Amino acid sequence: MSLSEIVFLVLAVVAVGSALLSMTSGQLVHSALWLVVTLGAVAGCFVLMTAEFVAWVQVLVYVGSVVVLVIFALMLTRQPSGSRSAEVTGNRWIAALVGLVAAVGLGATMVAGFRGEEIEGRRIGTAGSIGDALFNDWVLPFEILSGVLLAALIGAIVISRSGSDR
Repeated sequence: MSLSEIVFLVLAVVAVGSALLSMTSGQLVHSALWLVVTLGAVAGCFVLMTAEFVAWVQVLVYVGSVVVLVIFALMLTRQPSGSRSAEVTGNRWIAALVGLVAAVGLGATMVAGFRGEEIEGRRIGTAGSIGDALFNDWVLPFEILSGVLLAALIGAIVISRSGSDR
């Protein structure tokens, strides 16, 4: 086992462990901070897979923007900062079972699909390779997504303006 495989396994264990702590933490702010650890470990896995551009996007977009937005939203909503106030119903075990079945199914699919494949020393996550794939192979889905996001933005503006006229 090489050093990069050992580091990858350590980062994977950290990511899974902090994700579990994020889900089971009694305080919302602690959950958000454990989410930062999870996303940082995933970014480390991207670096080990020679996808530095994807790792930086992970750090900048998710850790730098989404988690900060979640923490600001928690701070602005005046919710109790102690334990979670939402009452947990009896669906916790069903949700855990469905999550476990989904994880096993995804793992089996990944093993069946990529058995024996190895990532060689090629650079798969550079900005050039991602841009080349995005604007040559995926240009139509990229444009459709930009149209959907524009429609969602216009819808959000219309909804927010109609609520302020009352």
